[in-house]
Amino acid sequence: MNPLFDKLIILEIANNHMGDVEHGKALIRSFGAVVRNYPEFRFALKFQYRELDTFIHPDYQGRMDIKYIKRFTETRLSEEQFGELKACAEEEGFLSMCTPFDESSVDRIVRQKFDFLKIASCSFNDWPLLEKAARAGLPIVISTAGADLDTIDRVVAFLEHREIPFCLMHCVGSYPTPDEELELNQIDFFKSRYPQIDVGFSTHERPDNFAPALMAVAKGAVILERHVGLPTEKYAINGYSSTPEQVASWLDAIRSAHKICGVSGRRRDISAKETADLQGLQRGAFLKRDIKAGESISASDLFYAIPCTAGQLRANDISKYLKMKAKQDISANAPLFMAEIEMENVYDKVLDIVRNLCVLIKKSNVPLQNRMDFEISHHYGIDNFYKTGCAIITCVNREYCKKLLFVLPGQRNPVHTHIKKEETFHVLYGDVTLTLNGEKKSFKTGELVVVERGVAHDFASENGCVLEEISTQHFKSDSIYEDPEIAPTEQRKTYMTFYSDWITKGV
Repeated sequence: MNPLFDKLIILEIANNHMGDVEHGKALIRSFGAVVRNYPEFRFALKFQYRELDTFIHPDYQGRMDIKYIKRFTETRLSEEQFGELKACAEEEGFLSMCTPFDESSVDRIVRQKFDFLKIASCSFNDWPLLEKAARAGLPIVISTAGADLDTIDRVVAFLEHREIPFCLMHCVGSYPTPDEELELNQIDFFKSRYPQIDVGFSTHERPDNFAPALMAVAKGAVILERHVGLPTEKYAINGYSSTPEQVASWLDAIRSAHKICGVSGRRRDISAKETADLQGLQRGAFLKRDIKAGESISASDLFYAIPCTAGQLRANDISKYLKMKAKQDISANAPLFMAEIEMENVYDKVLDIVRNLCVLIKKSNVPLQNRMDFEISHHYGIDNFYKTGCAIITCVNREYCKKLLFVLPGQRNPVHTHIKKEETFHVLYGDVTLTLNGEKKSFKTGELVVVERGVAHDFASENGCVLEEISTQHFKSDSIYEDPEIAPTEQRKTYMTFYSDWITKGV
């Protein structure tokens, strides 16, 4: 979000100064008194400029039978008079914004040092005006009413290419706009189509209809724009302009909407009371069996129930990446307190391993289906995985079995024997050295090697390899390791699901 546009409220005078400088100043001061009560917002007062001597064709000058010529002619002000109104607005604390309807008006906006330039919906693809506005060097607010999508794409690209800060305003050019024509979902559409662009809402609904502003805030509109006027005995206002009292109520609604929506772009703050209330409903971890000091504790050793005591491990703390070991003897049914155990969450270590495996898989170009059972074998603990271990994807395990084994550079899988399973390794990628009953042999991509039942074997790779293992059915208890220090299966493996798009998208 560009801070230029954040929580910016635009009050549009248009021609509601009625061509009367004193009335215009009274209007500005009335709304200045209102907006001072809303310091959380920034306010811009917006004028409209037309060089009427050239904007209106010479043959139509003075034609009071044509609606807009009559309106613009009757409310005409000089550059000096507009300067008085702009100075009054700045005295009231407003930022200044102006809509030019012709190129010479852009020059006047620059000359009078306005803060923002506004492009009206009717001028959205007025390319001569856009070219001139783009050279003004001012941030632009631009309304989209009536423009088709191809035109909006072109104008967005035009402004982006010129590196102009701008806000795209959803707008409906119907005055006043009935509810069924407001189309507020266009805010979502613009935010999705142009995620790098700030989006706002220029409103023309009835002044007493505050719901659209609330919804626009909830949808993420950063700017809201409203036509304003000051009714007097001499001057009435139109059906889509708001009085000072109506703007105050409108701003109250917007303030409420921002409070309800809360923070954006980050996770909300969680209060201590909310945390405590939720923890009171969470289950605590209790032991199913007696645990001795130094013994590892797995998820299968636990059950969960209320109440949960302060300092007790909760169900919410448990994950397959949490490794626990008892510091002291703990009895069955006792609560498991954090102070009684050594804990290590290995999630970050697992993530690092998966990232390195993805590099190997990408290099190997081995095709994988999207969702697969995956295990990381860390025979001497996860901290030693890069020295001893491997990763395994189980493709199928029935009466027959197929696995893919991934060995990282410099990694070794230690000596073990299978009693039930016979397997064949097919080298799909890289180099592998197998030791079969103490005899070391090297194999390269494409070669096959059979490992019969009862044959002690290990394998290692200097540069990394992918092995296809084809075998009879695999049983978890069928890997008998030579080194008795290697942990049991459940302690030396981390199981997870592998998604193939991790290879390209990252994890």
